[in-house]
Amino acid sequence: MNNLEKALQKELEMKTNYETIAGETQLPGVKKIFTLLAGDEQKHYDAVLAMIRRTDPGHVPDTTALETAKELLSAWTGDSETAAHLKKDLEGYRIALQLETESVRFYESLVKEASNAEEKKLLSTILKEERNHYTIVANLYEFALKPEYYLAWGEFSNLSDL
Repeated sequence: MNNLEKALQKELEMKTNYETIAGETQLPGVKKIFTLLAGDEQKHYDAVLAMIRRTDPGHVPDTTALETAKELLSAWTGDSETAAHLKKDLEGYRIALQLETESVRFYESLVKEASNAEEKKLLSTILKEERNHYTIVANLYEFALKPEYYLAWGEFSNLSDL
C-alpha cells in the first residue's frame, strides 16, 4: 500500500470518529465543531483521491473549523451553564485529542516518505490542517476542564508541541 492509499484510510477513519463524537454530544456548538472537523477529513479524502486518480493535483479546500471554534469558545467564556455541559463530553475530547496526535505523527512520517514533490506538498498541507485540528480539540478540552482560567486561545501559548 502506498502513502496516498494509507492517507485515504486514515481520512476515512478520522471522519468516522468525528461523526461519532458529533453524534454523541448534546451541545449544538460542540456538534458543529466536530461536524466541521469531519467535513475537513472528507475534503482531505477527496483531495488525496483526486491525486490518486490524477484528476487534480491534490488541492485541499480552505476550512472554517478553526475560526468557528474560536468564535464558539469566545462566546462560551463566562457561561457557566455551557461549561457544565462541556464537561459531560470530556471523554470524547480526550479521544479526539489522541486521534489528532496520532494523525499528526502519521502525516509527519508520510511527508518524510513522500516519493515526489506533488505528493509531498499535498501531505504537508494535510499535516498542517491536522495540526490545526489538534489545536482546536486541545483548546476545547482545556476550556472544558477549566473555563474560568482559559485565556490563551489567541496565542495558543498554553499548548505544548506535539
